[in-house]
Amino acid sequence: MGIGGSDMYRQQILDHYKNPRNFGEIEDATFTHVGENPMCGDTIEMDVVLDDDEEVIERVAFRGDGCAISQASASMLSEQLTGMPVEDLEEMDRDDVIDMLGVDISPMRVKCAVLAEKVAQDGAEIYFGEKNVDKTTTEDDEE
Repeated sequence: MGIGGSDMYRQQILDHYKNPRNFGEIEDATFTHVGENPMCGDTIEMDVVLDDDEEVIERVAFRGDGCAISQASASMLSEQLTGMPVEDLEEMDRDDVIDMLGVDISPMRVKCAVLAEKVAQDGAEIYFGEKNVDKTTTEDDEE
């Protein structure tokens, strides 16, 4: 049974890679942040719109370039983040992203998978004054 399940998830990843959801730009975003995974050449720029109370994510858009895992992860995450409290975004970790993707990810590919999550989290932390970086990079990510 396990093989069929992972096949289904692989198809889902390919679908998100070929037909990314929320791909593009939001002109009036609350914040925009960019990140890269130099090892693989992935880049993701994410626009996030928060509600008036700045507690809930209303809209997300991303654009970028890179491997199927990084781009599919950004697409899937953009869907998952819509309607999510900012607090829940801040609590996400790599396991949440890997669970979302639904496939085993080799240690070398984890940085591809979590790039979008890190970009969204850093963008929120910068916006709320909790962090100060120009660009997120997975190079700084300790294993």
